[in-house]
Amino acid sequence: MNVVDLHEKCGVFGIYCPGEDVARLTFFALFALQHRGQESAGIATADGKKIQFFGDMGLVSQVFDETSLGQLSGHIAIGHNRYSTTGSSRSINIQPLVLGMGNDTIAIANNGNIVNAEHLYHELCDQGYNFRSSTDTEVIGDLILSAPSLDWIERIRYAMRRLQGAYSMVMVNKDALFVVRDPWGVRPLCLGSLNGGFVVASESCALDHIGAKLIREIEPGEIVRISQNGVESFPEPVRKRALCIFEFIYFARPDSIMNGQLIYPTRQAMGEQLAIEHPVDVDSVMGVPDSATAAGIGYAHKANRPYCEGLLKNRYVGRTFIAPDQRIRDLGVQLKFNPLPQLLKGQRMVVVDDSIVRGTTTPKVVNLLRRAGAKEIHMRICAPPIKHPCFFGVDMATRKELIASHKSIEEIRQFIGADSLGYLSLEGLLKSVHLPADSFCTACFTGNYPIPVQLEMDKLALENN
Repeated sequence: MNVVDLHEKCGVFGIYCPGEDVARLTFFALFALQHRGQESAGIATADGKKIQFFGDMGLVSQVFDETSLGQLSGHIAIGHNRYSTTGSSRSINIQPLVLGMGNDTIAIANNGNIVNAEHLYHELCDQGYNFRSSTDTEVIGDLILSAPSLDWIERIRYAMRRLQGAYSMVMVNKDALFVVRDPWGVRPLCLGSLNGGFVVASESCALDHIGAKLIREIEPGEIVRISQNGVESFPEPVRKRALCIFEFIYFARPDSIMNGQLIYPTRQAMGEQLAIEHPVDVDSVMGVPDSATAAGIGYAHKANRPYCEGLLKNRYVGRTFIAPDQRIRDLGVQLKFNPLPQLLKGQRMVVVDDSIVRGTTTPKVVNLLRRAGAKEIHMRICAPPIKHPCFFGVDMATRKELIASHKSIEEIRQFIGADSLGYLSLEGLLKSVHLPADSFCTACFTGNYPIPVQLEMDKLALENN
């Protein structure tokens, strides 16, 4: 798991549920979505008269307590976990953002990336809008507020016609919750029910944690309004689906359901396909925890070799505000993983991982296993070689930083220090997810983006402005 190389997108949640403590339910849902963003967390609530907000830098458990949650009253709420893709990791960029005034006050949170945000930013500045954050979410919100209509659905449609990029968005005014997914469905979003009310989330695992029932996924291009009138859907014809395939490889929790499929067996199938495409005579198989565990088990099953938990993950290593000294920093992956020498000594091993991005983490994992006594290390990767950057909400790397963009597989093998290296083919990956190729965005492998993009975009472009 290349946690240094490949950063999650954001997590969003929304709830309309009169009679329930919506702020507390949002807190627990964000806790379930913590894997999607660890930089900041925020919650906004509405009670029919006003919108309230609380957020801060850090993990959900660091940001909220009984006092802050008790101040967030109302029957509607939206929440956000952030990993920065447009705009840096600063308190001014905490979402949800509260924008507008009077009856035009909204709170808005987004998961994704708008590729024409800088152009729209300058256009809105010319109209007199003043920006206080450096996120494209504020561009989306002000674009909605600038629409020449009083009807909220029309205002959102106006913005959608101007926006280019990926977005799964939740928004509240004082008395309704609005849910929006981009026309390609790049970022995930689902709808559920809870005690006579309704919830939406980036992943279904958030629904499970608060006892909500999954109804369906929000369709690409669809707007949903949830109010005292219930759930109202405003769909658009789906032109092309382009769900980010990395949701299946790495981002989503294995207990989430996407496109009608549980993620865990899909990752097992990736491991099985790897065993078919890249067999090797070994003593045991392991997956780098946690994202490659299921794939490792799948490889071991198909190869008829025992599965070994050669690395234990410290699940309490996360974002911290206490900076490690240089000695601790130099330990690198040892802070996150601890090898089991008694299980690794003398072993010829297949080690399954989800991806290699920059190539900074994998050599450290290989070295850690060798020092623990592994005799042979054969790396198997669930993703095809990543040769192109992502512009739709994943802070992956620039193209020159992507190791597969300028090195052959043999050169990468030598660089990481493995005895052999095998990537899952794109055909094998698509076979594992059991869905047509045109259901996904695979641009990071192929360079074929579903939306035209500027090939060298700066995530701090709005901040520099």
